[in-house]
Amino acid sequence: MTSVNTSSPTSRRHFLAGAGAVGAAALMSGCVTSGSTGSSSQSSGGAVSLQSNLSSPQAKSAMQDLIAAYNKRGGTKASLNTVASETFRTQLPTYLTSATPPDLMTWYPGSVADGYARKDLLLDVSDIWQTGELAGYSDALKKLCTDTAGAKVFVPASYYWWGVFYKKSNFAKWGVQEPKTWDEFIALCKALKAKGVTPIGLGAGGGTAWVASAWFDYLNIRINGAAYHRELLAGKHSFDDPQVHKVFDKWAEVLPYFDPNGTALAFQDATTAMLNNRTGMMLIGTFFADAAPKDQLDDIDFFQFPIIDPSVPVAEEGPTDGYFASARTRHKAQVKDLMSYLATAEAQEIYLKGSSGTSLPTNPKAKDSGTPLVKKGRALIESAADVTQFFNRDSSDALQPTADTALTKFLARPKEITSILTAWQRDAQKIWSQ
Repeated sequence: MTSVNTSSPTSRRHFLAGAGAVGAAALMSGCVTSGSTGSSSQSSGGAVSLQSNLSSPQAKSAMQDLIAAYNKRGGTKASLNTVASETFRTQLPTYLTSATPPDLMTWYPGSVADGYARKDLLLDVSDIWQTGELAGYSDALKKLCTDTAGAKVFVPASYYWWGVFYKKSNFAKWGVQEPKTWDEFIALCKALKAKGVTPIGLGAGGGTAWVASAWFDYLNIRINGAAYHRELLAGKHSFDDPQVHKVFDKWAEVLPYFDPNGTALAFQDATTAMLNNRTGMMLIGTFFADAAPKDQLDDIDFFQFPIIDPSVPVAEEGPTDGYFASARTRHKAQVKDLMSYLATAEAQEIYLKGSSGTSLPTNPKAKDSGTPLVKKGRALIESAADVTQFFNRDSSDALQPTADTALTKFLARPKEITSILTAWQRDAQKIWSQ
């Protein structure tokens, strides 16, 4: 049987020949967007319901364009329901176990999808991977979308990268350069602070505490490596191990340069602060650009998270996003038709054109936006020795709240790290033991 194995590195180039920023989905009848019937309940003769949390203006518009294009093809019709992503993030388990779940949802492959598949909540779509454009996807993507039982339960649509983003005009005005090493990064922070600039924005408040996990992920893969990181998230190591303490020792070195409001602002507000010149830079995924003014996109750049130990193989965060379907759908054939379409180059190019264009398509025949920013992001992922997905994607949605709690406490009381990590391990063990 084929199984999902997120602990073993795959060929980056083969992965990218077919690898995410189609976000999550949601079930709320009061938040209906274009092409929708206005109801999330199913009937044997209704349209296929696609629930999406892509609520930022550009991404929402792009999804509307995508569903409109599908509906113009004739045959199966689809409806699109859009709600705030954080609502969906917390409610997804409820949606999937509902008596009348949405037919199709946007979310994540790998261990997250496998966790739901183990509970028999996802539709087996192995057959659509045998023909059409999905048949040409990379082996790495096929593996990522396969559950432990050997069934394909996911269709990927895009991937994206994380980096330390900033405004080119600001760096030029401040006379600073992109750092490559940790020491250079600290020097940059000192230089910005000396100029009266808050160096680092965070955005771990307002329901987006998960953003802080990017700092944990990157510090861990830079210090201990991607393999250790995945093993830790799988429960093979303890969060109070000495190796994890090293992560927080390093993080503490830059805490004086973080925005003091970092755990009060949601990531959307934190990125706005950066775009409005109130902070110097921010570790974030490219999804933030879907809420950025289009006239500012050309001024946005990023640099790779600094290298800490040159002997550790360089890994990057490159999450893949797409779609899975409810096992309870009454429209199995229609759902598979829509999922097959969403995997096409045509569909992915429609989404990229309508959104900020800062994600990358998983279809090997689809063209990305071709901007300098996207070319730089693609090069970042292609040059990596390994690619991780993100904290919850490499573990489970259930483990993410334990990280949110621990990291928020650390940011507020860094000197209490020993007790914080002890508590984190205790909370994580409860999840792993389920």
